[in-house]
Amino acid sequence: MSCTLSSAMIDRPPLQLVKGMPILGPFAENWKDVERFQARSDDLLIATYPKSGTTWMSEIVDAVLNDGDTEKSRRDNIFNKVPMLEFWVPGAIPPGSEVLDSLPSPRLVKTHLPVSLFPKSFWEKNCKIIYVARNPKDVVVSFYHFDKMNQLHPEPGTWEEYLEKFIQGNMGFGPWGAHVKEFWALRQERNILYMFYEDMLEDPKREIQKVIKFLGKDLSDDVLEKICLQTSFKAMKENPKTNYTAIPSTIMDQSVSPFMRKGICGDWKNHFTVSQSERLDEYYQKEMSGTDLSFRFLV
Repeated sequence: MSCTLSSAMIDRPPLQLVKGMPILGPFAENWKDVERFQARSDDLLIATYPKSGTTWMSEIVDAVLNDGDTEKSRRDNIFNKVPMLEFWVPGAIPPGSEVLDSLPSPRLVKTHLPVSLFPKSFWEKNCKIIYVARNPKDVVVSFYHFDKMNQLHPEPGTWEEYLEKFIQGNMGFGPWGAHVKEFWALRQERNILYMFYEDMLEDPKREIQKVIKFLGKDLSDDVLEKICLQTSFKAMKENPKTNYTAIPSTIMDQSVSPFMRKGICGDWKNHFTVSQSERLDEYYQKEMSGTDLSFRFLV
């Protein structure tokens, strides 16, 4: 079952609280189905805080599982190959939970849900999870541009207002700090491969090799090279199966900002004032205190 897209106009709905966590309005409306979602033992989850390399990792995993077969990778849009569990646009796109229920095993599942909102069945089935984390300065910049073009998200307001909202954790899927730390804390007791966006930019081959090993595959250097080329930012930005141009402009208006915008580390320098950078540095230091988790802000 693939998503059936509609061009119905979408109004920007407000966030709703789910167990105290802010979640996008339409997603919260389908919460009962998300919460009782039945995982299968061979499900593979790709989990991230938004704008941390989710689509990139989704395409990498699909390419690895298909042994670098480019034709197989182009069989469908990325959001159909790796459905988002909590996604729903009433009247336009069916719930991700419903789409996933209809798929044969093994399934690839995308989610932005924090640990506290994960359906219990994923833990009970001990599903494999690939988690990708990205430094908060680049996350908030990318999230800001995404929210400007995405009609499912509340109005972002000014950059100054948005940055403060991010620091306060008043975002869809909650605070960045808790999200990245909770998965980090679970990585050794659960079946989790914890990856960093900055590492993926620095050495894609090295990081894709980690994915290959985690998935129990054995691929040749030629196939690895092919996957690197296929999943480069340039290739994915030009690929209609991965650049989200199949989503109606009434939902994602890419004339405002492209879904695949820059794909770099350090773009935050083009947005932050000195005082704003210092403000987020304070937030970062507070969030990372008491943990051995750390991020790079430049590569």
